[in-house]
Amino acid sequence: MATKIAVKSPLSLNNMIQLKDMNGMDEIVSLCKRRGFIFPGSDIYGGMAGLYDFGPYGVELLNNLKQNWWKHNIQQRADYVGLDSAMFKNPEVWKASGHVDSFSDPMSECKECHTRIRVDKELEKLGVFADEKMTEAEIGKLFDEHKSKIKCPNCKKQNWTAPKKFNLLVKSNLGDFTEQNTDPAYLPGEACQGIYLNFKNVVDTCRVKIPFGIGQIGKAFRNEISPRNFLFRTREFEQADTQYFVRPHKNKEPYERIKQEQWDWLLSLGIKEENLKWHQHENLVFYAKDAWDIEYNYPGNGFDELMGIHDRSDYDLSQHMKFSGTDLEYRDPMTGEKYIPWILETSMGMGRLFLAVLCDAYEQNEERTVLHLSPELAPVKYAVFPLLKNKPDLVKKAKEVFEMLSSRYNCEFDDNGNIGKRYRRQDEIGTPKCITIDFDTLEDDTVTVRDRDTTEQIRINIADL
Repeated sequence: MATKIAVKSPLSLNNMIQLKDMNGMDEIVSLCKRRGFIFPGSDIYGGMAGLYDFGPYGVELLNNLKQNWWKHNIQQRADYVGLDSAMFKNPEVWKASGHVDSFSDPMSECKECHTRIRVDKELEKLGVFADEKMTEAEIGKLFDEHKSKIKCPNCKKQNWTAPKKFNLLVKSNLGDFTEQNTDPAYLPGEACQGIYLNFKNVVDTCRVKIPFGIGQIGKAFRNEISPRNFLFRTREFEQADTQYFVRPHKNKEPYERIKQEQWDWLLSLGIKEENLKWHQHENLVFYAKDAWDIEYNYPGNGFDELMGIHDRSDYDLSQHMKFSGTDLEYRDPMTGEKYIPWILETSMGMGRLFLAVLCDAYEQNEERTVLHLSPELAPVKYAVFPLLKNKPDLVKKAKEVFEMLSSRYNCEFDDNGNIGKRYRRQDEIGTPKCITIDFDTLEDDTVTVRDRDTTEQIRINIADL
């Protein structure tokens, strides 16, 4: 039976300060480096823009998010199957998808110090609508009208080259032994193409019937002109994508259902509803029937895309059918009717989700910093402490409890510093429960369990943990 223990000066959550009241993203970046969530890539060599490494706690949180996504979108759904396609693909794939010809951002270079900027984003900061689907001439006209207001982020001058389109695909010499690089392979600009390429394979082998979906978490690479806002825009990232295949013109009902499902799932992760909003695309690409983003209110950056939900019609399968010469039509097993399915897509960068979850979980007051992560997502589920590290009997018992719990959960053993400091460390990484083994434990086999959110402590028997 659990017994409550009086806690001296419990901390009130009413006194906690949220990120919106602080320095925003700076607080998150500092916590991630200090507590081993995120490190700058190649840090000992001075780093490299747009690249980050997930540390010991970061990789646990990232894996928990991916597992939660997979469970929600694949495991618990009878109408979805999973996939893990190869990163490298035949170069013709990227020609068919349009990436070779049109996967680009408008770039301008400072003539003084050669710093490059992404023109559409700089115009947006001035309240001027610009879109990557605009022509070079359209972007150039807007830039000429407003470039006197845009200062170089490096030298602060205002001497810019004319905007030009810069393709974001990352080239590779895979399979090219001539060193001429005349027919490059590409790292994936997006992860979803592997789903389209395997549509026929899945239909032929898995007894799926339309409507059905395929989901995948895969790597993507983009030669970003100006990586920014920590994990929000990077040059290497993971995308979680689903592609739901439906009969032509039978897209409206499942599209609305998918939108609601994804919104509800984000809330289930602990993201506050007031920090989410819908944004409908106004300037659609020619093949799209509809496109919405779920935006998150990122500290210091405001609302920006977290997840995209797109009605892509039959464009993707039609393009790959045209370029590959392979028949990708679906034959209805009941009627024999053949057609190219329409596709409803969800696409999300896992780094952006990681960042949103961290930001919403973060709170601070004058005494402690806390990540209120749900137990399912928390990197460490239980931290086990011996009261004193120089008492062999306490350490031995604590290790027994640690081994018992770690067979099922990711746990941490910590005997460094006083109990208060250990609690604070675990609060900062979001550990829901801390378990302390003291001298009473050696007598009655009970331990103290302390709650992260309320700081309440209870006494409980080890057998009941």
